[in-house]
Amino acid sequence: MSENSVLRADLSGEHAGIRVLRISRPQARNALNLPTKTLLAQELSAADADPAVRAIVLTGDAGVFVAGTDLKEMSTYRPTDLLAQETGKVFSVLDELGTPVLAAVEGYAFGGGCELAMACDLVVAGASARFGQPEIRVGLIPGAGGLSRLVQRAGRARALRMVLTGEPIDAATAQQIGIVADIVPDGTAVDAAVELAATILRQPPLNVRAIRGIARHAENAPLNTAIALERTTFQMLFDTDDHAEGIAAFLAKRSPTYEGH
Repeated sequence: MSENSVLRADLSGEHAGIRVLRISRPQARNALNLPTKTLLAQELSAADADPAVRAIVLTGDAGVFVAGTDLKEMSTYRPTDLLAQETGKVFSVLDELGTPVLAAVEGYAFGGGCELAMACDLVVAGASARFGQPEIRVGLIPGAGGLSRLVQRAGRARALRMVLTGEPIDAATAQQIGIVADIVPDGTAVDAAVELAATILRQPPLNVRAIRGIARHAENAPLNTAIALERTTFQMLFDTDDHAEGIAAFLAKRSPTYEGH
């Protein structure tokens, strides 16, 4: 196994269609260096392009999600390197995916790890997981959406408190302020995220992609613009075979079979 590794596992049986991507740099608590970010961006893009993959679960190795950005590597950077090497590309890829991505967080999600979790669609966290943006303690600020997403989700006061002090929050607080969807017993975050993904995969595929896209759009657009997109998409989905199947199954009191058209 290479030092800078993202491990891939395609699940089968009742979990078919789910790909688990595991960031594996246990010697560095899965800190993100450039090779790992590059490989992760490639793996996410490949999963999104694979029609057999309908949901992605992203996690870390050895009981840690991501402890932050690799500071040893960062200490060698010049400002121009950040642009030339596209260090934030993985976050752009996450924003552009059509496939839902669930983060399964155990242990630390600090710095770039917290940003990575927030860039996913849903976060499932172990009870002892902690989230934080400690960049100020090394003379920086979040550089991949950490501050902006925190302001959107937690509000200005909570976001500023986290980012100005660098102090982490626990999973319960992260759930309160809108970072975490579900809290589960420690050591079960991946299994819980897989089960949540399986529940999502039982829904109509077109609708899942549409909901993800509208939710992303709503974070960055005026309310009236987001509602207009929602209404237009509703009308488009009204004319799908899956909508007809859903109504027919409901009336017949049977489980629907969705085909994605």
